[in-house]
Amino acid sequence: MSTLKVTSIQNPSTSSGGVSIDTSGHVTVDGVAMPSSGPLSNRNKIINGDMRIDQRNAGAAVTIPANAYTYSIDRWFGFCNQPSKFSLQQNAGAVTPPVGHSNYLGATSLSAYAVISTDYFALGQAIEGFNFADASWGTADAKTVTLSFQVYSSLTGTFGGAIQSSNQGRSYPFSYTVSSANTWTPIAITIAGDTTGTWVGATNGIGARVFWSLGSGSVQSGTAGAWVSGAPYSVTGATSVVGTNGATFYITGVQLEVGSVATPFEHRSYGDELARCQRYYYKIQPGQYDTFCLGYNRNTTLCQAFAPFPVTMRAAPTALETSGTASDYRILYLITAATCNAVPFFDHGSTTGSDIYFQVASGLTAGQGSKANSNTADAYLAWSAEL
Repeated sequence: MSTLKVTSIQNPSTSSGGVSIDTSGHVTVDGVAMPSSGPLSNRNKIINGDMRIDQRNAGAAVTIPANAYTYSIDRWFGFCNQPSKFSLQQNAGAVTPPVGHSNYLGATSLSAYAVISTDYFALGQAIEGFNFADASWGTADAKTVTLSFQVYSSLTGTFGGAIQSSNQGRSYPFSYTVSSANTWTPIAITIAGDTTGTWVGATNGIGARVFWSLGSGSVQSGTAGAWVSGAPYSVTGATSVVGTNGATFYITGVQLEVGSVATPFEHRSYGDELARCQRYYYKIQPGQYDTFCLGYNRNTTLCQAFAPFPVTMRAAPTALETSGTASDYRILYLITAATCNAVPFFDHGSTTGSDIYFQVASGLTAGQGSKANSNTADAYLAWSAEL
């Protein structure tokens, strides 16, 4: 069992090193804040908070339609009630990320849209109940959390966002200020836990949603700094990114942790972060002529293959996502390669893998083994278990 050896306790107002404790009991070590509650590691409830993983789009921009969570980089969605007013893209605008980061998520306004009272435009992330249950929201033991991030915008002023319950019956609108345009600005917001409302506990449902508003009307806005019934996405009078054509809003280093102090961003390994993302979305794109999975021939035209998932998904997928072109796929059997005459289609899936059908015009022998391959570099298979 390891222990922390405290070599000195110093006055934080004068200390430049060692261990210090302020009047509220917050500890810093060599000037770095330590968690005020919870573990030293695995404390960030946000997945892909440094915006590294982009399985779906590989850096391409996504224009956000209306009334559906539309994912850009892994775990991050755009959400709005009016279509095509903004896009999301990893490293949009190609600005230099803040120190310690290599990527960010960028929102770009696609018009000068005048927001009306019922409008909402936001980017955000849904947090699984298993990962949020320790906050104990909805009980008398509800814990304080701290949301921290770095933001860079072409606009200045007061911006807004909100954290909401799974049923959107409770919401905490928050505000923050961007004083200098096109400058990375660190933000930290402390939120007292909600002792009322309905919050999902330790399940694979939505434990909480966090939104950053890009424009919200009066009906969709509230007062900053207090829990309210309903689902406002922002604060009254906040800056509207979608209101200015070409306006930009970039964000990275997002961390949500139990405790009243924002600690340094928790950098996890690429492999660890990828595996966390693959619980919600998994994509295979092996490259031209490479293997997707193995299977056997059901008859002369149909191969049934099985694709194991690298991690257990949050829920069993119910559909298969493909490139959409039959000729992107082929079956190898014996020493013959046959191009598919239909895109692969979903048979059934579990949290650990999926059966897929690959179809050709003829030539297969029932009962023989075969291999499902890509025929082009664009071919892919993907499954979603998003919240």
